[in-house]
Amino acid sequence: MNVIAESLSAESRAPDSRATESRPVVLARGLRKHYKNKLALDGTNFQIATGRIVGLIGPNGAGKTTALKAMLGLIPFEGDLSVLGRDPRTQRDDLMRDVCFIADVAVLPRWIKVKEAIEFVAGVHPRFDRAKCERFLANTQLTSELRVREMSKGMIVQLHLALVMAIDAKLLVLDEPTLGLDILYRKQFYQRLLEDYFDEEKTIIVTTHQVEEIEHILTDVMFIRDGKIVIDSPMDTIADRYVEVLVASDKAAEARSLKPIDERALPFGKTVMLFDGVEKGRLSTLGETRTPGLADLFVATMKGTYA
Repeated sequence: MNVIAESLSAESRAPDSRATESRPVVLARGLRKHYKNKLALDGTNFQIATGRIVGLIGPNGAGKTTALKAMLGLIPFEGDLSVLGRDPRTQRDDLMRDVCFIADVAVLPRWIKVKEAIEFVAGVHPRFDRAKCERFLANTQLTSELRVREMSKGMIVQLHLALVMAIDAKLLVLDEPTLGLDILYRKQFYQRLLEDYFDEEKTIIVTTHQVEEIEHILTDVMFIRDGKIVIDSPMDTIADRYVEVLVASDKAAEARSLKPIDERALPFGKTVMLFDGVEKGRLSTLGETRTPGLADLFVATMKGTYA
C-alpha cells in the first residue's frame, strides 16, 4: 500500500486556490539537483501553463524523473520552483491536495480488492469522488470483490483509470505510467485519460519512452538532456520550426550547406535531413518535405550535436 499512498494520497489542509489562478502551474528557475556522482538538474528553466498536456521526454539519466520529484516535493533542490503557486519544499501538504501522481499503472498490490482500493483512495484523498469512480467501473467487468491478481493487464488499467479520474486534481503527474503494458492497453490508457479526465482546468505532465504513442495527445513538449531543457515548444509550432527533407544524392551538398541538425541515410543514395528554422520554400527545392515525427526530432536532439 505504500506505493499507492505515494501515488494517490494527499493531505487534508485546504489552500486558498484564488492566489494561483494567474500563475503558471509550474515555474522553475535555475533548478539544480546534485547527487553524489551526477548533476541531475543543471540550472533548469521552464514553465507550464494551465490546461496543457506536456510531454517531458529524455533518455535515462537525463533528469526528467528528478524534475518530477522536485515538483512533488519528494527531494531537496536548489533554485526557485513554484507548483500551483506553492514551494514544494515548504508547502507540500497543501500542494498535494491539488496534485495526483501516478508512477506506474502496474503498482497496485496483487492482493487488494477493487472495493479496498476505492476505500483506501477515498480515505486519503479529499478530492476523490467515489460516485464518479463507481460510474466508470460500471462500464467494465470489474466487480467489487475482484482482486488485482485475478485481473488481466487491461483490467488493471481500467481500475487505475477509475481511481485517477475520480480525483479532481489540478495537476496530474504521470511518470512512465504504462510501463510493462502492451500497445493495446497503452493506447487505451491515454485515450481514456484524454476523453474522460482532461479539461481546460487541468494540467497533465507525462514522461514516457513511447514517444510516438503520446504525440497525438500532447499540447507541448519538453526535451531534457543532461539536466537541461533543450527544446520547449508547443506542438503546433513544431511544424513551423522543424522540417525533414528527402534529399537525392545530387542535392546533398547543397542541402548540407544549409546546416541540417541531423541526417540519416536511406537506400538508393537518398538521405533524410532535418532542419531547424530554415525557410520551407528554400527546402522544397531540395526534395520532398514533411514535418518530422516527435521520435525523429527526439533522436536528433539527443545525439549531442544539437541543443
